[in-house]
Amino acid sequence: MTDAGMPQDGSIFDPDLLSRCISCGFCLPACPTYALTGDEASSPRGRITLMRALESGTLPPDDPTLAEQASFCLGCRACEPVCPAGVQYGELLERWRGYQWAGRRRPLVVRFMVIAAERAWAHRVAGRLRGAARTPASASGPSLMLGCFERSLFPGVSRSALALVPELAVPGRQGCCGALHAHNGEPDRGRQLAKQLGAQLPGQIVSTSGGCAAYLAAVIGRDRVTELSEYLKDQSFGEVRIGDRRARVALQDSCHLRNGLGVWREPRALLAAIADYVELPDAGRCCGAAGTYALVRPRDSRRVLDPKLDQIEAAGIDYVVAVNPGCLRQLRQGLRRRKSKVRAVHIADLLRLAGRLEPSGKPGHGTDTRVGPVP
Repeated sequence: MTDAGMPQDGSIFDPDLLSRCISCGFCLPACPTYALTGDEASSPRGRITLMRALESGTLPPDDPTLAEQASFCLGCRACEPVCPAGVQYGELLERWRGYQWAGRRRPLVVRFMVIAAERAWAHRVAGRLRGAARTPASASGPSLMLGCFERSLFPGVSRSALALVPELAVPGRQGCCGALHAHNGEPDRGRQLAKQLGAQLPGQIVSTSGGCAAYLAAVIGRDRVTELSEYLKDQSFGEVRIGDRRARVALQDSCHLRNGLGVWREPRALLAAIADYVELPDAGRCCGAAGTYALVRPRDSRRVLDPKLDQIEAAGIDYVVAVNPGCLRQLRQGLRRRKSKVRAVHIADLLRLAGRLEPSGKPGHGTDTRVGPVP
C-alpha cells in the first residue's frame, strides 16, 4: 500500500480509495470467485459494498458475510486492470483483512505462516542445507532476492537464476519482503519488512517470485525491483527439445506480477524462443494458490485450479511454466493428483535447461536438450 492510501483519521479504509468504485460491473467477469458462485457478494464490486457497510457501521464487524468474503477472496487483483475507475482493490483488501483478522480472528494457519516468514535465520539455515544459491560476500552485482519458503521448497530455482545471471550477488542476510504479512492482515508490518529488505539488498533487486517482486516494488519503488524474466528479456537461449522436436510449453501467470506489476509479455517471449509456446485459455486467471489461500481454503482452491488443470492436459504440452513459487507448488500438487504426464517447472529452471547462446548463436555449454530432471 502506498503512503497515500493509508487511513489518517482512524478509519478502516482511505475514503478516496473506497469511493472510487462506481459499481459498473466490469470486474465481474474477471473475478474467479464470482465465476464459481455467481453471487454478487463474491465479486469485487460486492465486496467493496461490504467494506462500505463496515466503514459506515451498517454491518457490525462480526457479521458472518464480512468474515466469509474477506477470506473467500483470492486477492488476485484481476479486477484492477479491467477497472475503468482505477480502483486499487488490492490495497482495500489488505486494509479489510487487517481489520477483519485482528487478534485471534485470523486463521490459525495464517498466524503460523506469518510467524514462520519472519524467522530469517531459519530460512538462511534451510537455504544452506537445501543448497540454495550462494555467492562470496565480495560479490557486487545486482542482488538476487531469495524467497523465504522458496529457499527450502525450491532451492534449485535460485541456483538456476544464478547460472543464468552469473553477475548476480546473493547477500546472505536477507529477510522477508513482507508480502505474506500485507496480504494476510498485517499491512503495516508488511511495509516495514519490505523497507528493511530494501535496505538489506543493495542496488537493483532481481526476484524469482512474481508476488514478492510486485509487493516489494510497490513499497520501495519500481525502479529498484525487477522480476527474472524482465531482467532476461534481451538474452538469447538455446532450445528445449524432446527427442526430435521442440518441447511444447505453456505459462501460468503470477497474478500479482501480471495484475500488479504489468509483467506478462516477457516470460511468454522467452518461452516462445526456446520451445513451441501454447497459450492456455485461462493463463492469466488465478490458479488458486494465492499465497496462503490453498492452505486456508483448500476446497475452494481446488475448485479454482481444476478447470485450469483440464486446460493444461487438453493442450498437449510437455511443461507448464510458473513464475512464482506458490503457483509452482499448486500446479505440481494438482498435476500429481491427476497422475498427469505434464511437468510443472519454474521459468528459471526451463531457461537453464535450454542453455545460453554464445555470441556466435550456437548453444552454450549449459545447453541440455535431453529429457530428464530439470536442474
